[in-house]
Amino acid sequence: MNGSDSARLAVEASLDAIDATHASINAYTEVTRVRALARADLLDASGDGSLPLFGVPFAAKNLFDIAGLTTLAGSKIERDAPPAIDDAVLIQRMEAAGAVLVGALNMDEYAYGFTTENTHYGPTCNPHDLTRIAGGSSGGSGAAVAAGTVGIALASDTNGSIRVPASLCGVFGLKPTFGRLTRRGSYPFVTSLDHLGPLARDVKQLALAYDAMQGPDARDVGCGQRAIESTVTTLDRGIGGLRIAVLGGWFDHHAGVDAKAAVALVGRALGATASVDFVDAEAARAAAFLISNAQGAALHLSDLRTRPQDFEPLSRDRFLAGTLIPAAWVARAQRVRRRAAATAARLFFDWDVLVAPATPCAAPRIGTEWIMIDGRQIAARPNLGVLTQPLSAIGLPVCVAPVFGATSDDDAHLPIGVQIIAASWREDRVLQVARHLESTDIAFAV
Repeated sequence: MNGSDSARLAVEASLDAIDATHASINAYTEVTRVRALARADLLDASGDGSLPLFGVPFAAKNLFDIAGLTTLAGSKIERDAPPAIDDAVLIQRMEAAGAVLVGALNMDEYAYGFTTENTHYGPTCNPHDLTRIAGGSSGGSGAAVAAGTVGIALASDTNGSIRVPASLCGVFGLKPTFGRLTRRGSYPFVTSLDHLGPLARDVKQLALAYDAMQGPDARDVGCGQRAIESTVTTLDRGIGGLRIAVLGGWFDHHAGVDAKAAVALVGRALGATASVDFVDAEAARAAAFLISNAQGAALHLSDLRTRPQDFEPLSRDRFLAGTLIPAAWVARAQRVRRRAAATAARLFFDWDVLVAPATPCAAPRIGTEWIMIDGRQIAARPNLGVLTQPLSAIGLPVCVAPVFGATSDDDAHLPIGVQIIAASWREDRVLQVARHLESTDIAFAV
């Protein structure tokens, strides 16, 4: 719930917040003001305050179809496409639960990036420090929630694009199990890796949004067709009896000082003293890189031939490289991915929940090319997802919980996130742990 008996008042407050912050943050590519106010008035007229998200304003990454708007997917090329006829299914389900859509959100072009430094629509700035990135590719979603313009934002996560903005913007983000939520009505990036999910200012709203979007969709062959399994009803069960460990190995080696401090803080709060190794993490990340490059390029092959000048230069160059990848390599990457998934599944014979850093560092400044991690200089743009990609490749459910106060003195005001990971279809567990951290003030969004 939004804490108000009036949907219109909640929506007007959201629109005012967008007006007040848009010039500095640039989270939105479109504000659906007329639609939102009309929807709010209908809700107030209905008097149905029992709807779980009654009057809650939300926004969606601009790769979700919104009826009457062109689905830009962060690109210049898609401006020429006709407007969407219908809303994406997840938007329809959110509104059926009482939520009100107030706009479309900025992103990296075709979801291929980790920074939302979009050359067509401008960079999205981090509300905690306007000189820094919001993360990507769902940077608009993370920034919109962190700035308080909406309580919930919808996003996509192919290689980390929910979790990276959640970490850098200091909000909660849920990447559900691969196939858990229908993708019908969203612009694809990599069909074998794309996930959709919510970001929110608190865990209850995150769970309410996730529950509202659940359910089978016979028209989406990529949907797992599972019945709704409520997470809100189990949210406050606590962590008693859960076997929790910290992921080491790859996740320790590629984490900076601040990321390690956040994990140590969360680990102590959860009583997680053991460290375990996902030995196929590096292979899983390599597979995700290769599959993303090849499948993403295949989707845009015609435009790469006829309109190369209309792509962002970095996206174009990566897509062009992807067109040269042999099919045999992609097939091998899919086999590696399946092996890695089996390796990870065995970890959950002994553990219920695993904890790992979400990003190697707090938000870099806009335009940063290189970051230092444990004395190593590495490229910023691809490596902001170094800790999320191995988990995207194997489709496990992950909730990012934000941690404040773990970063170094110079960046004390910046958040950094921790990934909470469970076995497939156990979103209830990652949300329970996130809720526990929130209730103890270890993790919170501001």
